[in-house]
Amino acid sequence: MAEIDLINRDPQNLNNFLQVEFDDVLAEPEGTHTIDCVWRNSHKCFKCGKNLCYKILTIITGIFVALYWGCVFACVSYSIVWFVTPLMRLLHIILHPLKKILSIVLTTFLGPFMQTYGLIFSRIHVTQSQGEPPKPIGEL
Repeated sequence: MAEIDLINRDPQNLNNFLQVEFDDVLAEPEGTHTIDCVWRNSHKCFKCGKNLCYKILTIITGIFVALYWGCVFACVSYSIVWFVTPLMRLLHIILHPLKKILSIVLTTFLGPFMQTYGLIFSRIHVTQSQGEPPKPIGEL
């Protein structure tokens, strides 16, 4: 098992949006300021409260939540390996003749129409002009 990086705990940047600091939550506009000691202590209380609450929650539930999500992803992996992939292979085998028949039918019956439409629409040329726009057909 690989060694866990205790410094960078989000190497895939999954939770970059979750940067919640004091300045992101509380801000006083110009002209509305508390006294400096209240603002400083509010900052310390916010930081301490956030960190303490997070640590208590992770101590109480972290191991169980990690176990739960490990089991969920194990079940997803199990389902894909043992059910979804074999089912996809089965469908691929069963539907292969239908794919060939449909390809022949579409090429035979729709192919000529699509070639004709391609030739018709290939004659359309679009140009950009700086003059007046053309008049609608009804006004000619």
